[in-house]
Amino acid sequence: MDMRLSIDRRFRGPVSSGNGGYVCGLVAAHMQAPVVEVTLRKPPPLEVPLEIVPGDGGARLVEGDETVAEGVPAPSAMEGSVAVPPVDVAEARAASAAYPGLAEHPFPECFVCGPLREAGDGMRLFPGRLDGERTACLWTVSEDDAGDVRRVWAGLDCPGGWTAPIEGRPMVLGRMAARIEATPSAGEVCVVMGQLLGGEGRKTWTATTIYSAGGHELGRALATWITLPT
Repeated sequence: MDMRLSIDRRFRGPVSSGNGGYVCGLVAAHMQAPVVEVTLRKPPPLEVPLEIVPGDGGARLVEGDETVAEGVPAPSAMEGSVAVPPVDVAEARAASAAYPGLAEHPFPECFVCGPLREAGDGMRLFPGRLDGERTACLWTVSEDDAGDVRRVWAGLDCPGGWTAPIEGRPMVLGRMAARIEATPSAGEVCVVMGQLLGGEGRKTWTATTIYSAGGHELGRALATWITLPT
């Protein structure tokens, strides 16, 4: 893989920085580990020269002398984790119709969950709340999404954030640990689930799971979110 890269503006989360899940996946794609934990050290900049620096089985995404994100093998990070139980396609579709981000969204241009992104440009995952602690949505896999592990990491991002009242309390991804089992095929309709695990101060902890059209687990993640200062 080319160690020099830049994050295209298409993959933004907030308007001026990269989507956290996508950037975590970008780092993880340069590692050979079944479970990877990626910590975002600063908002990932868009369309500037970056470099992947490997070392000790991990990888860092750097801008000059600054570390943007750091990935490490984390074999114990998912120990004891439980997949968020799936709902069927009809229930996930109904949840998406009530997605709170359609009315109020802190980052409406987000590559993953932004309602202002057109089909084929963004992933258009609209995680609606099923109850006080879970979300569900559908991911219709595009040709660009298919076979791309970075898109699986991205899909494991926002459905976790929306388990909390992110529309009134904006948060960004701080850390994600994920285990990816497989990537989906073009045209596949996957069910994506989120679960609120807890929170303290400015931190919120979530879990997410993506299921294939056949009901098989594609990947799961645990994430730490940081509430933005007001």
